Amino acid sequence: MLLPALPIGFALVAVTAASALAARRLGVPVSIVLVLVGLTLSFTPFMPRVVLEPELVLTLLLPPLLYSAGVGMSWRGFKAELRPILQLAVGLVVFTAVAVALIGHYLLALPLAVAFVLGAVVSPPDAVAPMAIARRSAMPQRVLTILEGEGLVNDATALILFSFAVAAVVGGTFSLGRALGEFVLIVGGELCWGVFIGWGGLWLRRWSRETRVEMVIALLTPFAAFWVPEALGGSGVLATVTAGLYVSWNGPRYISPATRLQGFFVWDMVVYVVEGVIFLVTGLQARAIAERLPPDGWAQVALIAAVVCAVVIAVRFAWVFLVAYVLRPLLPARWRTALPPRRQVFVIAFTGLRGVVSLAAVLSIPLTAGDAPFPYRDLLLLVTFAVILVTLVGQGLSFAWVIARLGLVDDGLKEAAEAKQREVAARVKSIDAALARLDALEGAASSPDTVAALRRRSADRRAYFVAACHDLAEGQLALSSAALMLRFLEAERASITDLYCAGEIDDDARRRIERELDLEEARLRHAAISGTPRI
Repeated sequence: MLLPALPIGFALVAVTAASALAARRLGVPVSIVLVLVGLTLSFTPFMPRVVLEPELVLTLLLPPLLYSAGVGMSWRGFKAELRPILQLAVGLVVFTAVAVALIGHYLLALPLAVAFVLGAVVSPPDAVAPMAIARRSAMPQRVLTILEGEGLVNDATALILFSFAVAAVVGGTFSLGRALGEFVLIVGGELCWGVFIGWGGLWLRRWSRETRVEMVIALLTPFAAFWVPEALGGSGVLATVTAGLYVSWNGPRYISPATRLQGFFVWDMVVYVVEGVIFLVTGLQARAIAERLPPDGWAQVALIAAVVCAVVIAVRFAWVFLVAYVLRPLLPARWRTALPPRRQVFVIAFTGLRGVVSLAAVLSIPLTAGDAPFPYRDLLLLVTFAVILVTLVGQGLSFAWVIARLGLVDDGLKEAAEAKQREVAARVKSIDAALARLDALEGAASSPDTVAALRRRSADRRAYFVAACHDLAEGQLALSSAALMLRFLEAERASITDLYCAGEIDDDARRRIERELDLEEARLRHAAISGTPRI
């Protein structure tokens, strides 16, 4: 069974890369292109059936994505927006699950416990797709922080609700008090475990002092955070996110520069491949799911799917505006956070794309409930897939248009330009501090030539950033000095190649010089980006 899986995995990664190129040329979010490509491929005659294994998604693919997002999340921003994040990630998820369950029971005649299973499955917006789309557009940072924080936490709430609902169907009974107690226990336990794993991972990385060992520990950290709570009956999501946030806040004190530099590229590649494969495989489930539909059942499924889609979209709008403009004024003044502009509130309400967690959850529904088949299992699967397609493709394709119509692009660009000005000013201050330190050390230095070279290099970097800051203030984004230095490096690189071809340097020397030039080029490009309001 292993041999057929290898070429299929190779093909999935290859199609992911090709679809990413097509998405860039079309100007369409790559997540949507991958879902549509997977959906199209699933119905082609030559395509073998690729079945999404829920355990594969929840235990192997989801942990690195959640951990990486937690590490990349600003702990300061997460803490500042904790109230609206929890209102969305806990309050809205519960509200959506209850609303879908009540509609499913009283309007669509589903058993109440089964309707709650459906509500729990479709309640969490996807943690990956919204941010993959939102980061392509110029959006205010506060909106991005709230949406990203919601995506990091809401899966835990939904998966816990899902486990309670499935248990109610299988066991036939449900105790609200017991469920609340277990919920509090799971949340508290996962928070503690996530902090412990984050702290332990950083301690081991600092103790090892070996870049490659540190990277191995970093890659294992999300699985250590996820697997233990998941095996004990929790979701593992909250623990993984907590570990990532802990590393985000404390990492600069423990992670070496070499590890940070290598980790950036390693994690970027891991997240790129995993995200792409997840979206592609989601689309590939279309044929296997459609085959579960009886020939005369399209009308019923279409009706239920349309109702559920309308409910999850409408409920999100209702909850967001209710909390922002009705419930917020009732809170004590010290508990209120600053209210975003109405346009930003609308975007937060609009961003409710469902994704792979919903699909993995519905696929993990057991086949039987006691001695009988699990009631309406195929219907739940079909409706969930329809909700994912409608929200991910429909809302995802219109997301950029909504942002542009609301004028948030200009707000985002203005905010980014101001943030870049502060960043460049901070760079200038740090160079001034280094020069002051150099003045204090100059008398004790044994190499005046080294001191003079450091002073010249620091002065050149300071002048570059001062010019960049001035250009930003004047609205000029052309960084001709960076382009000139890059052309200078190209000439130096060409000379090294000529010397190597002439036999004047060996392979080891060529590789060392090339690495130094590569690092210098990466520094220059990074510095150029830091001088412009690029988002």
